[in-house]
Amino acid sequence: MALNARLDHRNPLVFDTHELGRRPGALQRLTREIDAPKDLGLQGVIGVPEGAPVKLDLRLESVMEGVLVTGTARALAKGECVRCLEPVEQQLETDFQEMFSYPDADDRGRVKAEPADDAEDDEDTLFIEDGLFDLEPVLRDAVVLALPMQPVCQDDCPGLCSQCGARLADDPDHHHDAVDIRWAALQGLAGSLEDGEKDKSGEAPESTRAAEKQEK
Repeated sequence: MALNARLDHRNPLVFDTHELGRRPGALQRLTREIDAPKDLGLQGVIGVPEGAPVKLDLRLESVMEGVLVTGTARALAKGECVRCLEPVEQQLETDFQEMFSYPDADDRGRVKAEPADDAEDDEDTLFIEDGLFDLEPVLRDAVVLALPMQPVCQDDCPGLCSQCGARLADDPDHHHDAVDIRWAALQGLAGSLEDGEKDKSGEAPESTRAAEKQEK
Protein backbone atom coordinates (compact mmCIF):
# COMPACT_ATOMS: atom_id res chain seq x y z
CA MET A 1 0.00 0.00 0.00
CA ALA A 2 1.45 3.36 -1.00
CA LEU A 3 1.85 6.13 1.52
CA ASN A 4 -1.45 7.60 2.58
CA ALA A 5 -2.38 11.14 1.67
CA ARG A 6 -3.05 13.26 4.73
CA LEU A 7 -4.63 11.18 7.49
CA ASP A 8 -7.35 12.81 9.55
CA HIS A 9 -6.79 12.35 13.28
CA ARG A 10 -10.52 12.88 13.82
CA ASN A 11 -11.26 9.63 12.00
CA PRO A 12 -12.00 7.04 14.73
CA LEU A 13 -9.96 4.43 12.86
CA VAL A 14 -6.87 6.64 12.70
CA PHE A 15 -4.50 6.20 15.67
CA ASP A 16 -1.67 8.36 16.99
CA THR A 17 1.70 6.77 17.78
CA HIS A 18 3.49 9.88 19.07
CA GLU A 19 3.23 8.65 22.65
CA LEU A 20 5.43 5.66 21.76
CA GLY A 21 8.18 8.05 20.65
CA ARG A 22 9.90 5.56 18.33
CA ARG A 23 11.39 3.86 21.36
CA PRO A 24 11.74 0.12 20.60
CA GLY A 25 9.93 -1.89 23.26
CA ALA A 26 7.49 0.89 24.22
CA LEU A 27 3.91 -0.36 24.61
CA GLN A 28 0.50 1.25 24.52
CA ARG A 29 -2.87 -0.41 25.10
CA LEU A 30 -6.04 1.15 23.75
CA THR A 31 -9.73 0.37 23.89
CA ARG A 32 -12.01 2.18 21.53
CA GLU A 33 -15.61 1.77 20.39
CA ILE A 34 -16.36 3.07 16.92
CA ASP A 35 -19.28 3.20 14.51
CA ALA A 36 -18.84 0.62 11.77
CA PRO A 37 -17.87 2.11 8.41
CA LYS A 38 -19.92 1.42 5.31
CA ASP A 39 -19.72 -2.05 3.71
CA LEU A 40 -17.85 -3.71 6.58
CA GLY A 41 -18.12 -7.37 5.65
CA LEU A 42 -19.23 -9.43 2.67
CA GLN A 43 -21.42 -7.09 0.67
CA GLY A 44 -24.86 -8.52 -0.04
CA VAL A 45 -24.20 -11.58 2.16
CA ILE A 46 -23.37 -10.69 5.77
CA GLY A 47 -21.61 -7.85 7.52
CA VAL A 48 -21.63 -5.31 10.33
CA PRO A 49 -24.32 -2.71 9.55
CA GLU A 50 -23.06 0.80 8.94
CA GLY A 51 -23.04 2.74 12.21
CA ALA A 52 -23.26 -0.35 14.43
CA PRO A 53 -20.85 -0.40 17.39
CA VAL A 54 -17.49 -2.10 16.91
CA LYS A 55 -15.31 -2.57 19.99
CA LEU A 56 -11.54 -2.51 19.44
CA ASP A 57 -8.92 -3.72 21.92
CA LEU A 58 -5.45 -2.78 20.65
CA ARG A 59 -1.85 -3.28 21.68
CA LEU A 60 0.67 -0.98 20.02
CA GLU A 61 4.30 -2.00 20.29
CA SER A 62 7.16 0.10 19.01
CA VAL A 63 9.82 -1.85 17.10
CA MET A 64 12.84 -0.77 15.09
CA GLU A 65 11.07 -0.47 11.74
CA GLY A 66 7.67 0.78 12.88
CA VAL A 67 4.72 -0.05 15.14
CA LEU A 68 3.35 -3.57 15.51
CA VAL A 69 -0.40 -3.45 16.09
CA THR A 70 -2.15 -6.45 17.63
CA GLY A 71 -5.87 -6.29 18.27
CA THR A 72 -9.32 -7.81 18.59
CA ALA A 73 -12.54 -6.49 17.05
CA ARG A 74 -15.99 -7.39 18.37
CA ALA A 75 -19.31 -6.59 16.73
CA LEU A 76 -22.69 -8.01 15.74
CA ALA A 77 -22.89 -9.05 12.09
CA LYS A 78 -26.20 -9.35 10.26
CA GLY A 79 -27.12 -11.05 7.03
CA GLU A 80 -29.48 -13.52 5.38
CA CYS A 81 -29.59 -17.31 5.45
CA VAL A 82 -28.55 -18.59 2.04
CA ARG A 83 -31.00 -21.50 2.31
CA CYS A 84 -34.24 -20.04 3.65
CA LEU A 85 -33.56 -16.27 3.32
CA GLU A 86 -34.39 -15.61 6.98
CA PRO A 87 -32.41 -12.91 8.86
CA VAL A 88 -29.18 -14.12 10.47
CA GLU A 89 -27.21 -12.56 13.33
CA GLN A 90 -23.72 -13.59 14.39
CA GLN A 91 -21.49 -12.35 17.19
CA LEU A 92 -18.22 -11.49 15.51
CA GLU A 93 -14.86 -11.63 17.27
CA THR A 94 -11.74 -11.48 15.16
CA ASP A 95 -8.04 -11.07 15.95
CA PHE A 96 -5.51 -9.32 13.76
CA GLN A 97 -1.90 -8.23 13.73
CA GLU A 98 -0.23 -5.80 11.35
CA MET A 99 3.05 -3.93 11.03
CA PHE A 100 2.87 -0.22 10.25
CA SER A 101 6.26 0.89 8.96
CA TYR A 102 8.09 4.17 9.28
CA PRO A 103 8.41 5.48 5.71
CA ASP A 104 12.00 6.64 6.33
CA ALA A 105 13.30 3.35 7.81
CA ASP A 106 14.61 0.20 6.13
CA ASP A 107 13.72 -3.34 7.23
CA ARG A 108 16.27 -3.08 10.05
CA GLY A 109 14.85 0.15 11.40
CA ARG A 110 17.72 2.30 10.16
CA VAL A 111 16.94 5.69 8.66
CA LYS A 112 17.33 5.59 4.91
CA ALA A 113 19.82 7.95 3.32
CA GLU A 114 17.30 8.59 0.55
CA PRO A 115 13.66 7.55 0.35
CA ALA A 116 13.25 4.45 -1.78
CA ASP A 117 11.25 4.74 -4.95
CA ASP A 118 10.11 1.15 -5.33
CA ALA A 119 6.37 0.86 -5.93
CA GLU A 120 6.44 -2.92 -5.78
CA ASP A 121 7.97 -2.96 -2.29
CA ASP A 122 5.44 -0.38 -1.05
CA GLU A 123 2.40 -2.09 -2.57
CA ASP A 124 1.73 -4.40 0.40
CA THR A 125 3.20 -2.15 3.09
CA LEU A 126 1.17 -0.07 5.52
CA PHE A 127 2.88 3.12 6.63
CA ILE A 128 2.82 5.50 9.55
CA GLU A 129 2.19 9.00 8.23
CA ASP A 130 3.11 11.94 10.48
CA GLY A 131 2.87 9.65 13.48
CA LEU A 132 -0.60 8.38 12.46
CA PHE A 133 -1.82 5.10 11.02
CA ASP A 134 -5.15 4.07 9.54
CA LEU A 135 -6.54 0.79 10.90
CA GLU A 136 -9.50 0.58 8.50
CA PRO A 137 -7.94 -1.66 5.78
CA VAL A 138 -6.68 -4.07 8.45
CA LEU A 139 -10.09 -4.16 10.15
CA ARG A 140 -11.87 -4.79 6.84
CA ASP A 141 -9.61 -7.71 5.96
CA ALA A 142 -10.00 -9.25 9.42
CA VAL A 143 -13.80 -9.00 9.37
CA VAL A 144 -14.11 -10.50 5.88
CA LEU A 145 -11.93 -13.46 6.86
CA ALA A 146 -13.96 -14.06 10.04
CA LEU A 147 -17.39 -14.10 8.37
CA PRO A 148 -18.96 -17.16 6.70
CA MET A 149 -19.19 -17.05 2.92
CA GLN A 150 -22.57 -18.82 3.11
CA PRO A 151 -24.32 -17.92 6.38
CA VAL A 152 -27.16 -20.17 7.57
CA CYS A 153 -29.72 -19.65 10.33
CA GLN A 154 -28.90 -23.14 11.65
CA ASP A 155 -26.57 -25.87 10.49
CA ASP A 156 -29.40 -28.22 9.46
CA CYS A 157 -31.62 -25.57 7.85
CA PRO A 158 -33.67 -27.45 5.19
CA GLY A 159 -34.22 -24.32 3.11
CA LEU A 160 -37.28 -23.54 0.99
CA CYS A 161 -39.68 -25.76 -0.93
CA SER A 162 -38.54 -25.81 -4.54
CA GLN A 163 -42.16 -25.84 -5.75
CA CYS A 164 -43.95 -23.25 -3.64
CA GLY A 165 -41.19 -21.46 -1.70
CA ALA A 166 -42.49 -22.40 1.76
CA ARG A 167 -39.93 -22.45 4.59
CA LEU A 168 -39.48 -26.14 5.35
CA ALA A 169 -38.27 -25.58 8.92
CA ASP A 170 -41.73 -24.20 9.79
CA ASP A 171 -43.51 -27.28 8.40
CA PRO A 172 -41.38 -30.44 8.53
CA ASP A 173 -44.21 -32.49 6.96
CA HIS A 174 -44.59 -30.15 4.01
CA HIS A 175 -44.71 -31.98 0.68
CA HIS A 176 -46.39 -32.03 -2.71
CA ASP A 177 -47.85 -35.15 -4.37
CA ALA A 178 -45.65 -35.87 -7.32
CA VAL A 179 -47.52 -36.49 -10.57
CA ASP A 180 -45.71 -38.17 -13.45
CA ILE A 181 -46.92 -36.43 -16.63
CA ARG A 182 -46.70 -39.74 -18.48
CA TRP A 183 -49.22 -41.37 -16.13
CA ALA A 184 -51.40 -38.25 -16.24
CA ALA A 185 -51.69 -38.63 -20.04
CA LEU A 186 -52.65 -42.30 -19.70
CA GLN A 187 -55.27 -41.44 -17.08
CA GLY A 188 -56.79 -38.92 -19.46
CA LEU A 189 -56.89 -41.51 -22.23
CA ALA A 190 -58.52 -44.05 -19.91
CA GLY A 191 -61.22 -41.52 -19.05
CA SER A 192 -61.97 -40.92 -22.71
CA LEU A 193 -62.32 -44.68 -23.34
CA GLU A 194 -64.75 -45.07 -20.43
CA ASP A 195 -66.97 -42.30 -21.82
CA GLY A 196 -66.97 -43.97 -25.20
CA GLU A 197 -67.98 -47.33 -23.74
CA LYS A 198 -70.96 -45.77 -21.99
CA ASP A 199 -72.17 -44.31 -25.28
CA LYS A 200 -72.02 -47.77 -26.88
CA SER A 201 -73.88 -49.51 -24.09
CA GLY A 202 -77.20 -49.06 -25.92
CA GLU A 203 -78.48 -46.24 -23.79
CA ALA A 204 -79.25 -43.10 -25.73
CA PRO A 205 -77.36 -39.98 -24.80
CA GLU A 206 -79.04 -37.73 -22.28
CA SER A 207 -79.68 -35.00 -24.88
CA THR A 208 -81.54 -37.48 -27.11
CA ARG A 209 -83.71 -38.73 -24.22
CA ALA A 210 -84.66 -35.18 -23.32
CA ALA A 211 -85.76 -34.44 -26.91
CA GLU A 212 -87.93 -37.60 -27.01
CA LYS A 213 -89.71 -36.59 -23.81
CA GLN A 214 -90.57 -33.20 -25.30
CA GLU A 215 -92.08 -34.82 -28.41
CA LYS A 216 -94.36 -37.00 -26.25
